[in-house]
Amino acid sequence: MNTKTAIVTGGNSGLGFATAKKLCDNGIRTYIIGRTKEKTEEACKEVGPNAIPVLFDLNNINGIAEMIENLTRENPIDILVNNAGINLKKEFSDVTDEDFLSIIHTNLLSVFAVSREVVKNMKENGGGSIVNISSMASQYGIPKVIAYSASKGAIESMTRAMAVELAPFGIRVNCVAPGFIKTKMSAKALDNDPERKNKVLSRTPMGVLGEPSDIADAVYYFALNESKYTTGTILPIDGGNSIGF
Repeated sequence: MNTKTAIVTGGNSGLGFATAKKLCDNGIRTYIIGRTKEKTEEACKEVGPNAIPVLFDLNNINGIAEMIENLTRENPIDILVNNAGINLKKEFSDVTDEDFLSIIHTNLLSVFAVSREVVKNMKENGGGSIVNISSMASQYGIPKVIAYSASKGAIESMTRAMAVELAPFGIRVNCVAPGFIKTKMSAKALDNDPERKNKVLSRTPMGVLGEPSDIADAVYYFALNESKYTTGTILPIDGGNSIGF
């Protein structure tokens, strides 16, 4: 049987971890890219034998081509999940140029660079599936996350542009836009801010936070043949939050 191979960036925690676990549990060999040795190796141990740790800091843009080349030397890449991202919560006027660039560098430029190198490999091997991760911050205005919002809006536009250009090569590109999902990071933020938590839940028609596995299931759908006629779409997994009133 021809085992598929995937890359999940930032797969050592949160939504990336849930996604990597879903892929590995279904027999897909998965490279988990993370920048912290212990955390990444620990995550792979927890996920199981199909998980392979790759220690790499995606801010090292110049090293991405070599890193991907090393991975594809062993196995062609069938699935790429661009999950790694960082956030910054700050008043608009306090955001420095460096702050803004740092977010764009990690959330946008590294996604472009990793995708470009993986696409070269996918073209040689007759196709593949790329899944980008966006956010509710690209669906509507959220205060104090200007750089993050800009980066995620760009990810959605880039998804559509990539999908159109890469379709002739059998490469599909889709995007999952998570709503408010129960992770350690979000729980901490919302539990410390009851007013924000109530606002989130009151405008989510389903009335609850999502689970990381909800995102993993959506990514898995886009990654495999069940979505073979789907490209260039943005799928909110948000309990109705983006259309809630």
